[in-house]
Order: sequence, then structure tokens, then C-alpha cells
Amino acid sequence: MAEPEAGLHPARWWHKLPDGRIQCDLCPRDCRLHEGQRGACFVRQRIGDRMVLTTYGRSSGFCIDPIEKKPLNHFYPGSAVLSFGTAGCNLACKFCQNWDISKSKTMDRLMDQASPESIAIAAETSGCKSVAFTYNDPVIFTEYALDAARACHARGIKTVAVTAAYIHAEPRREFFAHMDAANVDLKAFTDEFYFKLTGSHLQPVLESLVYLVHDTRVGTEITTLLVPGYNDTDHEIESMCRWLVRELGRDVPLHFTAFHPDFKLLDAPGTPPETLSRARHIARSEGLNHVYTGNVHDPDGGTTHCPSCHKPLIVRDWHRILQYELNEDGLCPHCDSAIAGRFEKFAGAFGPRRIPVRLNTGT
Repeated sequence: MAEPEAGLHPARWWHKLPDGRIQCDLCPRDCRLHEGQRGACFVRQRIGDRMVLTTYGRSSGFCIDPIEKKPLNHFYPGSAVLSFGTAGCNLACKFCQNWDISKSKTMDRLMDQASPESIAIAAETSGCKSVAFTYNDPVIFTEYALDAARACHARGIKTVAVTAAYIHAEPRREFFAHMDAANVDLKAFTDEFYFKLTGSHLQPVLESLVYLVHDTRVGTEITTLLVPGYNDTDHEIESMCRWLVRELGRDVPLHFTAFHPDFKLLDAPGTPPETLSRARHIARSEGLNHVYTGNVHDPDGGTTHCPSCHKPLIVRDWHRILQYELNEDGLCPHCDSAIAGRFEKFAGAFGPRRIPVRLNTGT
């Protein structure tokens, strides 16, 4: 029998198979494990006749960020968020921008330890509006994320998931029932891209998006990292945006962000700003009301406009808010139209800062 490791926690969403293996039912990978084996995510492991989460209470780090960095432009703009992640991922993106965390195969990467309650207390005492489960996909540490989310809600702290939403329907319902907002990575709009560059499939992600928008109250925004030569053609962007308008509606915010060569995809160039602007123009032409550019300085591409009178309401340059005109109810002061999202009285912005936080409280 494999030796237990520190940080073990009973995992949910698995079942025994007739051949003696156990199958993980958390995500569509459906990993089937012999004794001691880990799933593709690396952090869910079979020990004896059960599955465990090996990273419960352990983090790759905590940091206070502007909410715009997630990116979320329609969820309490200007607020501070306590961000943290663990290690591992259930996708295998060749272009991963956080590969040192998501592809880590050693628990040495998990330097901070924190109980769910200590995370909520840290967010509260540091003046954060929310806690974000990010850096690596929180789907793979669902048990830890859910306990942390419950602790946060008990103290009035909001919760945010930054995720690829590659998750089965049953755990998806419980996971997102405890999230107030989500930014979903829609990595491309072809299954070929998903399979060849991420080792996954497109359809489960689309199903998650439909579920989030139509069956939950989660404030949902979408990010697509545009990789030159792989997912940046006019045709693909048009097809994706038409699907978004048809299936999700015009008001779901969409972020096009710039790629930089990293991990295993070093042959593609960085995304030119012109590509982001072109994608934004296409998306707006297809009828999406809130389309943004990211990872670049582009005040026009960072601005929230009123979809009715088209006046600029929140002007941003990267993560910095330069102008804010919405009232606390999220209404346009020029025409009283409601802007999709979660808003409150604006009392200034946290700004483009990054403040590392060490907890080391144990579990």
C-alpha cells in the first residue's frame, strides 16, 4: 500500500470498478487508478480502497490582487481579492502561463499551509472583498475550495473561481453553488485545439458555460487567450462569438488576452495588440456588449461602455481604473440602463498592486 502523505483529505466523486481499479468522477478525464496511482491532475490519488486529495490545506502561495487581474471587470470593480492556488491541473495546456504551478510534480512547491478558516480570516483582516481560487484550476482541489468558500461566506467574503470548467455535471453543481463569480477559460472554439493543445475536449466546457449562465447566479465572465496561428482566425472568433450570443446572451463579458511563449509552446510569437483589437471588433460586431482586451495597455479595450447610450462608464488601463461613473446599483448615470454584473458604491480602487501574503497557520 502506498504511504500516505501530509495534506491528505478524503476525496469525493469516485467509485470502484469491477476490475479492482477506482475511477475518479470529478472531471471528464475519468482517471482509472490502481493502488498508489495519481490522476492526470497529479493531486488526486488512490491510497488503499479510497481516493484522497493530497493538497488539502496546502498552497503555492497567497497574494492580494486587484479583481481586474482575474480578470473580472463586472464583479465589484476596483476591489481587492485574496488569490491562492495549490498545484497540479486536470488539463495539459502546452501554452500554460502558470506551468510552474499547474505542472508541478512535487509537493515542495506548496510552501504555505492554511486552513479554510484562516484563509477567510486573512481575507477579512486584509480588507479583501473576495477570495479567488486561481493559479491552477480549483476544480482539482474542490474539497478544499468548498470548505474555504463556506468559511469565507460565514464572514461575508465573496468567492471567485478562475477555471477551465472541465468538470462533470454532479460535482459542477456543488462546486459552483459556493461560488459568487467565475472567470472561465474558453481556450478556443475547436475540439481539435482542445485535444491537441490541452489534452481535453471543448464540449464539457460549453456545457459548463450554459449551466453557469442559465442555472446559477454566479457572475460569469469568459477569457480566451489568443495564440497566434492556433486560435486567432476571424472565422473561429466569429463562430465563438455567435455561439456566445445565441447560447449565453449579449451581456456575458468576454476578455481576449495576449499570449506569451511559455512552457511547451515556444514556437508561437506573442500576441500582437492588433490581434486583440481585431478580435474585440469582431465580437462587438457579432452583438456582444462587453468585450475587453487583456495583458496589454489599451484603455479603449479596457473600458466598460453602456450598451444603451454607449457612454464610457468605467475606463481602465490594464488593472488601473482611470474613471468610474456607475452608481452603486450598477446603473448608467446618463440613461439609467442597468449594466450586467455586481456593483456597489465605488470608494476607490485597489489598483495595479500585488501584495504577497504568508499564512503558514497549519491546517
